[in-house]
Amino acid sequence: MLETLFHAYSPLVIWTGLGLLLFQYIPVNFPKLLSHFLFWIGIPLQILILVRQSDFSGAVGFTPAIALFVLFVSTSLAWLTWVLLRRLSAAHIKKPSFQGKNSLVNLFLFNFNSLKRSSQGSFILAAMLGNTGFVGLAITPFIISSDHNNWAVLYSVTNNVIGTYCFGVFIASYFGNSEKKNHWWTPLRDVLTVPALWAFLIGFFTRNIPLPETVESGLQAAVWAVIASALLLVGIRLRSIKKWESFELGLIPSLLKVVIMPVLIGLGASYFGLSGDPRLVLVLMSGTPTALTVLILAEVYELDRDLLASSIALTSVGLLLMLPLWLAGFS
Repeated sequence: MLETLFHAYSPLVIWTGLGLLLFQYIPVNFPKLLSHFLFWIGIPLQILILVRQSDFSGAVGFTPAIALFVLFVSTSLAWLTWVLLRRLSAAHIKKPSFQGKNSLVNLFLFNFNSLKRSSQGSFILAAMLGNTGFVGLAITPFIISSDHNNWAVLYSVTNNVIGTYCFGVFIASYFGNSEKKNHWWTPLRDVLTVPALWAFLIGFFTRNIPLPETVESGLQAAVWAVIASALLLVGIRLRSIKKWESFELGLIPSLLKVVIMPVLIGLGASYFGLSGDPRLVLVLMSGTPTALTVLILAEVYELDRDLLASSIALTSVGLLLMLPLWLAGFS
């Protein structure tokens, strides 16, 4: 168990830590430039290579359905939780129900009521999108047999392409862009023009076209550069958090992401007769930490960066705590 966690989290600790250390020495515009590079070039390149190297003959039609179900349920839970908290905070301000002006509950509800539209988009994305590519695919080879790797790969591809770069871009575009009101077609336009979606299509339809070995090895090295750059951005954003109360708000989508959803998926998979590695893959992938790409979406569409960075930190710690329980209960 310790060896598994060590191998999975070594890159996360090293590159995120480097971002924390370099924060005060980098130009102010560097995080935004890095985010745009990852959005337009880095992540699409990773998806293209992953699709080209994947075999989709295993659980086709089933694993993507589970991934879509997780996206729908987590989004619905986040939306309902936000609406409930908004109503509770509004009622509390009109008629306080907790004693003490400086109580933690009073401060939380007061801060929640003052949040902007962009924070709602970040709240939903934090609970919805998981880091199936950078963390999920890094952990699964150590805890499942190679016969079931396709389950993890297909789940990750579905989550990244449909989750992050379709639903995620739609939500980010709808709630972001400096609070301005968008036309109804603006989020749809952003989804259709997202580069990762086209990278998936190109990779899927060129899987049978071989490339020179030197090109393949170069592309594989580029993937690791993309991963390192994304982790570096996380460290920079964690170091730049100014409103530490965002950790209080980030705790709610973090619980939805790494506690509630994996348990629901694990119990549901058991009910329908799944066991062993297939069930464990679905639990792990549904409970991966908040995706690093939400920070990229936050930069591109001007969402609440502090809330998303806090959620990434909290869910990463949450994974360390929950993984032994998943192994004991669902392996």
